[in-house]
Amino acid sequence: MRILITGGSGFIGQALVPSLLAGGHELVVSSRRPEAARRVLPQAVQVTDDIEGLAEAGIEAVINLAGAGIADQRWSAQRKRALLSSRLDTTAAIVRLCERASQPPKVLVSASAVGFYGNQPATTKVDENTPPMGGFTHELCRQWEAAALQAEVFGVRVVRLRIGIVLGPGGGMMARVLLPFKLGVGGRLGSGQQWMPWIHRDDVVGVMTHVLTDSSCSGVYNLCAPEPVRNITFTQTLGRVLGRPTLLITPAPVLKVVFGEMSELLLGGTQMVPARLLAAGYVFQFPALQTALADVVGQ
Repeated sequence: MRILITGGSGFIGQALVPSLLAGGHELVVSSRRPEAARRVLPQAVQVTDDIEGLAEAGIEAVINLAGAGIADQRWSAQRKRALLSSRLDTTAAIVRLCERASQPPKVLVSASAVGFYGNQPATTKVDENTPPMGGFTHELCRQWEAAALQAEVFGVRVVRLRIGIVLGPGGGMMARVLLPFKLGVGGRLGSGQQWMPWIHRDDVVGVMTHVLTDSSCSGVYNLCAPEPVRNITFTQTLGRVLGRPTLLITPAPVLKVVFGEMSELLLGGTQMVPARLLAAGYVFQFPALQTALADVVGQ
C-alpha cells in the first residue's frame, strides 16, 4: 500500500517506518520540519509538510501519530492548548484529505492514549468498554478520537489505539529513566502503587501493522502488554535487569511541586488491559516486563 504516516520521524515512527518498508509498502511521512525528518528517515521515504496536497496522491492508508509530547513540559494553559491543537489540527487535515480525494484512504489508524480513561480506581481492570473518568488527559484524548472518527463519513475504516507507556531504546520513557537507574539512583515514585500499563515498541509496530492490514479491525483497541504492573514492580524489575539498587523514593509532594498538574502522569495510573487484542488472537512478542526491559537495555 501507499501509506501516509504523520509524526513518522518520532520515537514510534522510527521503528514503524523501517518495518513497513521491509513489508513492501510505499511511505509518505508528514512532518512540520521536513528537513529534520529527512535526516532520520530512510531515503526511500517521501517527506512532506502538506497533508491536504496528497489528496490525489493515491494514499491508501493513514497512520496518525502526530502530537506534541504530553510529558515534555509543565501543563500551563498555553501548553494544554498546544497539546490539543497539535493533535486536532493534524487529524483535521487528514479528514480533509479524505474528503477531497476521489479515492479516499481505506483505513485510518489513529493514535490515542491510556489517558482517555482518566484516573480509574486501582482495583478496576480497564478494558475498551470501561467508562472514562474526567480530567485533562481524558478530554484531550476524547477530542482527538472524535476528530479521527470524522473520516468514517467518507467510507474510511477508523481504528483508534489507546497506547500505554511505550518501552524502547533511544527514546520515550526509557530515555528519561535509564541513566539514573544505571547510576544506582533510580527508585519508586510516591507510594509506587500506581499502575503502569506498558508495551514494548516492537509490539506497537506489530499491532499497528496488524490493524492496518486486517479489514476486520475497527473501533478502539487498548495498546498495552497483557501484564500491567505497579510502579514499584517496574522499578524493582529494571533494577534487577541492570543489577543496580533501587532504594530511593521520590516523594509525591516533591513531584507535585516540580511538575504541577502534569505529576498525575507519574503518580496516577490505570490498570489497562488489551482485551480486544487478546480476543482477536494477537500474540505479543514481549508479554512479560523483565524480558521487555532486558531487550530494551541490551541485556
